[in-house]
Amino acid sequence: MPFTLNRRRIALPAMVAASAIGLAACSTGSSPASSESSDGGGSDEPVTLSLLIENSEVTVGIAEALTAAYTEENPNVTFDIEQRPGGTEGDNLVKTRLQTGEMTDIFQYNSGSLFQALAPTKTMLPLDDIANMDAVSDTFKAGVSAEGQVYGVPSATAMGGGILYNIPLYEELGLEVPTTWDEFMANNAAIAEAKPDVAPVVQTYGETWTSQLFVLADFANVLAADPEWADKYTANEAKYADGSPAIDGFQHLQDVYDAGYLNKDFASAGLDDGMRMVALGEGAHYPMLTFAFSSLQANTPDQVDDVGLFALPGEEPDSPLTTWLSHGYYASADTENADAVKAFLSWVATPEACDVQTEAVGAQGPYFVEGCTIPDDVPQMVADMMPYFESGNTGAALEFLSPVKGPALEQIMVEVGSGIRSAEDAAAYYDEDVKKQAQQLGLEGW
Repeated sequence: MPFTLNRRRIALPAMVAASAIGLAACSTGSSPASSESSDGGGSDEPVTLSLLIENSEVTVGIAEALTAAYTEENPNVTFDIEQRPGGTEGDNLVKTRLQTGEMTDIFQYNSGSLFQALAPTKTMLPLDDIANMDAVSDTFKAGVSAEGQVYGVPSATAMGGGILYNIPLYEELGLEVPTTWDEFMANNAAIAEAKPDVAPVVQTYGETWTSQLFVLADFANVLAADPEWADKYTANEAKYADGSPAIDGFQHLQDVYDAGYLNKDFASAGLDDGMRMVALGEGAHYPMLTFAFSSLQANTPDQVDDVGLFALPGEEPDSPLTTWLSHGYYASADTENADAVKAFLSWVATPEACDVQTEAVGAQGPYFVEGCTIPDDVPQMVADMMPYFESGNTGAALEFLSPVKGPALEQIMVEVGSGIRSAEDAAAYYDEDVKKQAQQLGLEGW
């Protein structure tokens, strides 16, 4: 569906001040400056900047739109965009290219714990001095900083992680949005009985990273039960295998598998398949991040408003929504075009660039740049997300509160969701998986 560019200001500081990650802790200084960086990036010399991005549809759409708009304003700057896979394969590729000095001028990657694992002080170019860094929210900067220096600018919006669901199916069966795990499972049972051809819960292990949502999107529930859990986890004083609430995400995935609620092709289906199923009512629920809206818009545009969102239900009522910082754009420390890179990344941190993104792929949530706005007519899943932010009923994904994240979680969750490994065994295995990274980071207590 087309997106109107008639925008209203979302009052970001008020909207998320109570959020565990304070998504709108924007600087309140002067308006964003021009696109030239403070290091003289406005040269007229022709330059081609290489850019490595993940191959997801939304990431590609954003990168293509931003680079085209920038080149239109700065004809001397062109871009060579290279795509990489997501998941573990993509992580390893990024790490290898950084370590071998073969990284592109600019690359797109996660913020938070995965960013920290890239040894940014050795592999990336600091961006503190770009002209528009003051416009980037303090919350985002905290997720892309190391040893007091900032290394990234936001490449998209904040995201929510929860359960996408088919609204017409809910209306047909008279179901209410669940606020607890028991209510969610009762809805699944009702769907299975009334609609045998509909998968109550969609899983898509053909893209292994999608298997993690039952754990990752459950973390706001963990945080609500124990606000200090992330700190204790970082200090090796809390573990997933210790029991509820941390283990609940593992157990919930086992629950839906054991109940027979998954789609038959869960082992081979991918993200686009999952989004199509929930859009067309072939599947009722799909644990996913709101960035997947772009797949919905591209492949089933007539069903954009048939897909809603609710927080992944926990054991207690009124579960909070787990929220994610966007990925960032970073500069390789080995770039030979530092001035041009900084000028481009400074322009990315402007309302103009936000508008380019919104027009290209829609808005999946609030932006992390001061002055950016989102449309009045956001898609239903984004509209469903906003009340959580406005009421402060959100919590950060663990990766933004702790640098500890093991590389094997997606494979472990595939095993749980395929009936190969129990939730208890998986949680204990993952607790072992994180040790190596924690030790590499030199964290105390490991």
